Amino acid sequence: MARTPSNMVPLGTKAPEFKLYDTVSKKMVSLRELKGKQGTVIMFICNHCPFVIHINSQLVAIANEYSKKDLSFIAISSNDVVNYPQDSPEKMTIHAKENNYPFPYLYDETQEVAKAYDAACTPDLYVFDDHLKLTYRGQLDDSRPGNGLPVTGKDLRHALNCLITNKENTEPQKPSIGCNIKWKNSL
Repeated sequence: MARTPSNMVPLGTKAPEFKLYDTVSKKMVSLRELKGKQGTVIMFICNHCPFVIHINSQLVAIANEYSKKDLSFIAISSNDVVNYPQDSPEKMTIHAKENNYPFPYLYDETQEVAKAYDAACTPDLYVFDDHLKLTYRGQLDDSRPGNGLPVTGKDLRHALNCLITNKENTEPQKPSIGCNIKWKNSL
């Protein structure tokens, strides 16, 4: 199990626009269409990563709770499906239904969106304000598969609470740790 940290993109970075296939609604959707009134959480995840599987239920709980507060949640899978067929769009649809994802689960076939966001691992979490400026990037919490710590979503919840109450997040932002994004072989 690879342990890849997320890249700590500078706070204030503008969210790159995208238009991707939603494996749940079966439609092409854009960031502009999906962004939340108060803010937007973009999560790079995949079906098979043990780090994502470990936190899936907490991601769903947080999305269900905070979407009531005008925040939007968007999940994106950018993995190479030729070498990792378990992350194919068809299997993403099944995975989203089995896990009761209350958010779109987008397929980044070209991997250009992951590159634009400088995403490195799954899970890789980004929180943007109502102007799509980055306010948080990093981990859900300190829990990892096998470390015995409960999955609480503490770090992400704190970032979201700061965003919706318009308070500065003064807590240290720690990189997420997970499996590396499965990049396509470039020739």
